[in-house]
Amino acid sequence: MLDRIWSGWRAAYVTDGPSRQDGHDAAGSVFTQLLSSGAPDEETHIVHRGKLVFAVLNIHPYTSGHVLVLPYREVADLSDLTPDETTELWATVTRTVDAVRSAYAPDGTNVGLNLGRAAGGSVPTHLHVHVVPRWTGDSNFMSSIANAQTLPEALEVSAGRLRAAFGRHLPADA
Repeated sequence: MLDRIWSGWRAAYVTDGPSRQDGHDAAGSVFTQLLSSGAPDEETHIVHRGKLVFAVLNIHPYTSGHVLVLPYREVADLSDLTPDETTELWATVTRTVDAVRSAYAPDGTNVGLNLGRAAGGSVPTHLHVHVVPRWTGDSNFMSSIANAQTLPEALEVSAGRLRAAFGRHLPADA
């Protein structure tokens, strides 16, 4: 028998039209706003900057070390990327997986995109690739029943670990 957990709060997300909850307003996506803020990387949790692409910690992580890799330019779909952005994006995803493995030694890693609001994209106007370290048995009753997650370290600590790992695994000009 299939157990069901009521999640009526999701109805508003599914039925509401585009709004601020899609992470975008007149000033651009939350990522565009982050980049234009002028705040230091230590404050914004940016862990790597390339020529066309950067990596930043997810401030609502599934687990410690959850990184987003995205182009500086705000685009919604893979087909909107230039060839150079596509090349750097995927090279940076690969390097981010290496950095996450080095910093966290997970049992596995999830890599994925949610393209479009219906696909679960929380910021559908600014394409971003999730890199999520995973451990055997890392899902528990807190996320399944209590709609809560437990994270064992602060974002600042995660960012420091990942910056160090990027430094060990990436060429300086990457």
